[in-house]
Amino acid sequence: MKSFKRNAVILTVLLFVCAAVYLNWTYGQRGEEAALAGELLTESGDTEAAQTDAGLYYTAALTEEGESAPVSMQAYFDTVRLSREQSRSSARETLLSVSAAESAAEDTVEDALDSISQMAEWAVLESTLEGEIMAKGYEDCVVFITEEGVTVTVPAPMEGLSQPAVARITDIILSGTDYEAAQLKIIEVK
Repeated sequence: MKSFKRNAVILTVLLFVCAAVYLNWTYGQRGEEAALAGELLTESGDTEAAQTDAGLYYTAALTEEGESAPVSMQAYFDTVRLSREQSRSSARETLLSVSAAESAAEDTVEDALDSISQMAEWAVLESTLEGEIMAKGYEDCVVFITEEGVTVTVPAPMEGLSQPAVARITDIILSGTDYEAAQLKIIEVK
């Protein structure tokens, strides 16, 4: 029975890893398309249209020469998602190697499999919460769940998020998870 549970958990983790790879590939494709659209408009000499027609928000970043270079909001969120997936994949690999070690104690293997299962649940929940937040009018967001709490990163207007916007995000997170408001952190990206 333990062998069946172990194999089921490993199969589930592999399924989630495949889903994560597919999502990362999809986000990468979307980012490349937006970049190509921006490059085409920039080559035509219409840099103002390139910034707006590519569907991207830009903030200033300094290049090595000290010049201002555009950084897209989409690229920021894609980078955060990729970083989240890479850190989770690294943790999964470590836990899988611990659980596969023949010299590992049975309780250590169980703890590792439970941790892998918890990470898989968090990944699904993060995706669901991101979809709900974007359905409330945000172009993009990233939700990151840990044992300590939930971190939500959303694009915000220059004046910051309004109280009703914060309340909507808080309501989505609290109704979708077992966390309390004190465990929620909302990061505004401008």
